[in-house]
Amino acid sequence: MWSKAYSLIFIGLWWILSVSVVWGQETSAPVKIDAPVNLTVATRDVPPFVFEEKGKLTGFSIELWQAIADDLQWKYSLKREETIGALLSAVQSGKAQLGIAAISITAERGKTFDFSQPIYDGGLQIMVRVKERSAGAAFLDYLLNFFNPNVLGLLGTMLLLILIAAHIIWLLERGIADEGMIETKRYFPGIFKAFWWAAATLGAQADEMPKSYAARTVAVLWMFTSIFFVAYFTAQLTSDLTVRRLEGAINGPEDLPGKRVATTAGSTAEAYLKNHGVKVTSVEHIEDAYKELENGNVEAVVFDSPVLLYYAAHDGKGKVDTVGQVFKKEAYGIVFPPASRFRRPINESLLHLRENGTYDAIYNKWFSPPDNSQ
Repeated sequence: MWSKAYSLIFIGLWWILSVSVVWGQETSAPVKIDAPVNLTVATRDVPPFVFEEKGKLTGFSIELWQAIADDLQWKYSLKREETIGALLSAVQSGKAQLGIAAISITAERGKTFDFSQPIYDGGLQIMVRVKERSAGAAFLDYLLNFFNPNVLGLLGTMLLLILIAAHIIWLLERGIADEGMIETKRYFPGIFKAFWWAAATLGAQADEMPKSYAARTVAVLWMFTSIFFVAYFTAQLTSDLTVRRLEGAINGPEDLPGKRVATTAGSTAEAYLKNHGVKVTSVEHIEDAYKELENGNVEAVVFDSPVLLYYAAHDGKGKVDTVGQVFKKEAYGIVFPPASRFRRPINESLLHLRENGTYDAIYNKWFSPPDNSQ
């Protein structure tokens, strides 16, 4: 009798435990979302992530969001905001269920918002104005560049190499005065002719070759040395001239203190500049910062690297250029209010898009260099 009672008690406990586990699993399961009808997505213009073209929004972030919505079979409408602050406020107040553009994931924002997994890895960069010069001023810049210490060092090295090559040729050729390239055994004027030959060879203009085998071997080596040196000298001179074309002496973030710098209000760039003691001109739109730079009101613009690179290669081509390396690396993500039920399915969709190649196709469209082979 007691064994039968124990069996009934055991079966009852087992049934209660099983129901509890099942109930716990059901209550902890993620909420299934079936095609939200009125999902509102906040965004803002920031090329090449979001911008209007032919009356329609496009860009990396817009195409990526469209791919996510298609993957999840969601319907949505875009709500354009003027600034990053307005975009975040729309998400925080519930006017939009999420936001996507070029939104940096930061610890400070993480106190108020949730973010998706990163959709783009970027950082800040510096853009400066390119000088507008007349032909005469450009030629003067070219001449002044020869007084650059780097160029003077290269010219000194070139002169030394010519002297060494000239003396070797003179020593090898003067011993056969009747047949050699040097017609006299005397140091002067023999060394002058050897020097002229070495200099002409450096410029690929030599019209005579040494006669002795040893001197010809040296001549071949000197020709190869000349090709390498001329290529290196040209590259160095071009690099120095490019640096001289850039406005001011800003080549990296360490040069920003004491300079007038523009960026957008409420951005991570503004926070970085203020934290590093840089005098900031805060504007509402990044296009306003471009105008401030091009009008000479500021000496540089600091903002997200891909945004500045896009502008410098399109509307700002020939007027502005980026300098230095990307700094303060940061990732962009989709922003949500805390505990949003849309965050998990969107993260799962992002993983799916990366796995099936859709993400890479969109990324390459907007950020890979153009193919100029055709």
